[in-house]
Amino acid sequence: MVVRTYEEEAAFIRQVSDVRYDVSPGFVPGMRVPGTFYVNAALKDLLFDELKQHVARGEHGGFLPAVKQLANVAALPGIVKRSIALPDVHSGYGFAIGNVAAFDMNDPEAVVSPGGVGFDINCGVRLIRTNLTLADVEPLKEQLAQSLFDHIPVGVGSQGIIPTSAKDLEAALEMGMDWSLREGYSWAEDKEHCEEYGRMLNADPSKVRATRRRRPGGAPARAPRAVRPARRALRERARAPQVSARAKKRGLPQMGTLGAGNHYAEIQVVEEVYDEPAARKMGIDTPGQVCVMIHSGSRGLGHQVATDALVEMEAAMARDGIATNDRQLACARIGSREGQNYLSAMACAANYAWVNRSSMTFLARQAFAKMFASTPDDLDMALVYDVSHNIAKVEEHVVDGRLMRLLVHRKGSTRAFPPHHPLIPVDYQLTGQPVLIGGTMGTCSYVLTGTETGFAETFGSTCHGAGRSRSRNNSRHKLEYTQVLDALKAKGIAIRVASPKLVMEEAPESYKARRAACTRSTAAPGCPPRGSAPGARRALARAAHRAPQDVTAVVDTCHAAGISKKAVKLRPIAVVKG
Repeated sequence: MVVRTYEEEAAFIRQVSDVRYDVSPGFVPGMRVPGTFYVNAALKDLLFDELKQHVARGEHGGFLPAVKQLANVAALPGIVKRSIALPDVHSGYGFAIGNVAAFDMNDPEAVVSPGGVGFDINCGVRLIRTNLTLADVEPLKEQLAQSLFDHIPVGVGSQGIIPTSAKDLEAALEMGMDWSLREGYSWAEDKEHCEEYGRMLNADPSKVRATRRRRPGGAPARAPRAVRPARRALRERARAPQVSARAKKRGLPQMGTLGAGNHYAEIQVVEEVYDEPAARKMGIDTPGQVCVMIHSGSRGLGHQVATDALVEMEAAMARDGIATNDRQLACARIGSREGQNYLSAMACAANYAWVNRSSMTFLARQAFAKMFASTPDDLDMALVYDVSHNIAKVEEHVVDGRLMRLLVHRKGSTRAFPPHHPLIPVDYQLTGQPVLIGGTMGTCSYVLTGTETGFAETFGSTCHGAGRSRSRNNSRHKLEYTQVLDALKAKGIAIRVASPKLVMEEAPESYKARRAACTRSTAAPGCPPRGSAPGARRALARAAHRAPQDVTAVVDTCHAAGISKKAVKLRPIAVVKG
């Protein structure tokens, strides 16, 4: 292995503009395409300092810097154009959080990697508007926060209150928001304002995993002796459902629950409008207008789907001779049975996440209706949009002048399609897709819109938030929960949380300060997993919270690069957490 100095490493990185840097092939072995990352002057030192520390450590412990992970992804088979890192990028499991990569569906060598999606599959954010104002809500703020807390199950081990049987779960995994609509937990127009209309059609939870290939004579193809143990392991799983019994067992009681970590439900108000036509189309164009933001994902079911896939793909890599620069980049060829199994199971987990957020939307609407003695319709509690952060989807993009079908991995990043794109709602055809950049426990949030530049440069992707400056463990030791509660109260923010420990973990002080009016950064670090393949938890303990970005600088970078456009800023007045 070649050992280089920091100066030699940095020579592979070239500044292209004020907010864009390219990483040349050769930075890590086997790069098939260059890397690109977007940072402004306020953020660039974070990535370069991380690289400098990595060089100083050598190979003795620590985590891979995000720019190295970005380059390792650029070495995966079938990748096209470039490996992209958005301004909130920080180290994750395999892929960096904030990494976008697309793979050619027509290339038989192209791969799919669970590390490029994340463990909390379809961790995402939705925004619900109301016709209430701050003046309407302020006198009832504490009661409204308590009502939300009472209606939405929160915290580790929380169980849903919406009746769900095993048969219901199977239907929800297959149907996504169509199940919510059928059961009366969603409005018909909610589907129109959700990525993929709230349902991935390749989901089939009852289907068994693909069977083994056979030779023309009918006998199974015989593997070389060295890979026969891997083949035997795959045979044992051949008749298992694509969504394992363990995944379903974890997901069944958690439908309609918020969970813990950086997931939340917030009551917010419009603080500033940057793009009046876009804000008006979304129905959130009045300063002081009240909204509800919900951030959650696929809970234990999604974690288990990812864990199961990693185990299966490690065996497939041994069989097919696939080598990567980092063992955390476990992958399989898209067309292989393991690749297809994962994509189907991932789609089920994504559908579960949409149902989960839809169920909590139903509960939030009930809480508001009860508090204001009205109906959700009369309160105009319409869904503005629902975005996904951790997902892989088949999309069409132009690469080097040629239209291609690509499997786009977005990990800790958000789809941001431009005006006139056929996959965004009619309401937003003239403004572009809404992009929700959520905060956490007392931090500001943003609404952006997609652009043509972003569609051309980043496969229609932009940032999803910002990351930590202090680990959860450090927060528990450095902060007293009473201090955190007092600080939030002083800012006029009502807080309801299931565990005082989590108050400290997700305190604004655990995140890098913002500048100007937005004084604390967001907390959406790619939804790091609780369950993983062997070694993943230790890797994530080192990596998942090393993300000290300023969210306003992150959003400003995306705006300056033209990959998304600022529309609205929101600030919280009440927070519900696990």
